[in-house]
Amino acid sequence: MDEEGQPIQPQDESCWATLPDVCLHRIFWWLGDKDRSRAALVCRKWNQMMYSADLWRYRTITFTGRPSRVHASEFVSALWYVKKFGRYLEHLEIKLLHPYNSVLTKKFQVTMQSLFSCLGKRNNRLKSLSIQHLELDRLVWRNSIRNLLLKSLSSFLKKMGKHLDYLSLKGARLTVGQGCHILNSLSYSRKENVVSELNLEDFFSHHLAVYSSPQFNKTMATFHSLESLSLNYNCISDELLENLCENNAGTLWTMNIKCHSHDPHEQVIWGMSWAKLARYATNLRVNFFFEQVMEYERLARILLQEIPIRSISLRDCSFSDPDWSMRPTLTDLLPTFRHTLQKLTFEFNNKNESLDKELHRLILSCRKLFYFKIWAFLDVKFVEQILQSQEEGRCALRTLKVRIYTNRYETNEEDRTLWEIYRKYRQLIDSELNYVVIAYSMSFTPT
Repeated sequence: MDEEGQPIQPQDESCWATLPDVCLHRIFWWLGDKDRSRAALVCRKWNQMMYSADLWRYRTITFTGRPSRVHASEFVSALWYVKKFGRYLEHLEIKLLHPYNSVLTKKFQVTMQSLFSCLGKRNNRLKSLSIQHLELDRLVWRNSIRNLLLKSLSSFLKKMGKHLDYLSLKGARLTVGQGCHILNSLSYSRKENVVSELNLEDFFSHHLAVYSSPQFNKTMATFHSLESLSLNYNCISDELLENLCENNAGTLWTMNIKCHSHDPHEQVIWGMSWAKLARYATNLRVNFFFEQVMEYERLARILLQEIPIRSISLRDCSFSDPDWSMRPTLTDLLPTFRHTLQKLTFEFNNKNESLDKELHRLILSCRKLFYFKIWAFLDVKFVEQILQSQEEGRCALRTLKVRIYTNRYETNEEDRTLWEIYRKYRQLIDSELNYVVIAYSMSFTPT
C-alpha cells in the first residue's frame, strides 16, 4: 500500500502479464514437462499456453533398460503425456535402451499397449513414427511378451497407417513372417499405403535370406509412394527392384543399403535390374554402408556400375588379414562411380600397405565429392596434399575428417606437423571446410 492507502502493482507482474504470446510460447518451448506444469499454474493465460498444439507436436520417449526407482517414472510420464497431449502429436520417437531383463521388457510391452490404445483413440494427425533398436530376437524378450507387443503395434498401424508419412523400425530384428505382418498392417483395408519414408535397416534378424522370400516381395509391392527406403542388402533382389520400378519410380529419391558380414549377401543381382530402376527413377541416389565386408570380390559383385551411387561407407577397423589389400577397391572399383560419388567414408586397418597416393587420386577423380572421412594408417603429409589440391581447385571438399592411425604411443610429432599444416592453410580451412584432423595412437598403454 502507498501513503494514500492504494495497492501497489509490482512492476514484474505487469511485465509478465503483457508478454507477447510469441515470446511466452518460446519460453514454454524450452521448458521440460514438470516446469511447464508449474508454469501453467501462474495464471489463465499461461495455462492456455500450456495447451498450445505447437508445444506437443514432437515427442521423444526414452526408456532406460536398467531397473531403478528413477527410471520407473519413465513409464508413468509416457502415459501421462499421451493421455493429456497425445491428440496434438505429429512426430513420435520411442527408444528402449538395452533392456536388462524380461521384467523390464514386460513393463515396456504393457506401457506400449496402453500408449498405442490411447493414441489410436485420440490422435488423427500422427505423421512420423520411429521405434528403433528393439532387438526382439534377444533372450530378454519372451515369446509371449514379444507377440503381445507386435500385436498392439500391428493394431496401431492398422488405425494410423493412412496418416503416416514416415516409419522407422530400425533394429527390430524380426522373422520374415513377423516383419511382413507388421508392414502389411500399414495397408490394412486398403490396396496400398501412403508411407513415403521407410527405414527397415536391421528390421529382420541377422542371417535371414530375405531376398528369397515371396512374402516379402509381395508386401513391398503394396508401397506406391516411397521417396526414401532404407534396408539391408539381404533384402535386395531383382523382384524388389522391379516392384520399386513399377510402383515408386516417380517418387523414389533415396535408397540406403546396409551390408553386414552377418547378413547373407551372396545373391546375384542383374545390372539390367538396377539400370531399369535408374532409368525410370531419374532422381534416384543410392547410399551403401558396408560393415566388415571389405574383400574386393564381394564388393565388386554388389557395387555394379549401373547403380547411381551417391555415397559409400566402408568400415572394418578390426580387419587384420595380412593378405588382404584395399588397393584394388580404391584403384579399380570405386573410380567407376566417379561421376556420381559425393560422399566417401573409410575406416580400416591398412597397417600392411600404404594407400596415401591411391586415396589422393580417388578424391581428385570424383569431381562431385564434397564429403571425405577416413580413419586409417596414413602419412601426415596426406592431409597437406588434400589441402593443396583444394587450394588449387582440383577438388571441392566441404568436409574433411581424418584420423591418422600410428603405432607409436606418443603422437607429439604428428600433432606438431598437423598444427603447422593448419597454420599454413588456415584461411582456406576456416572459409571452406568442416575440418577435423587428429593423430590417434593404436598402441596399447605400456604397463
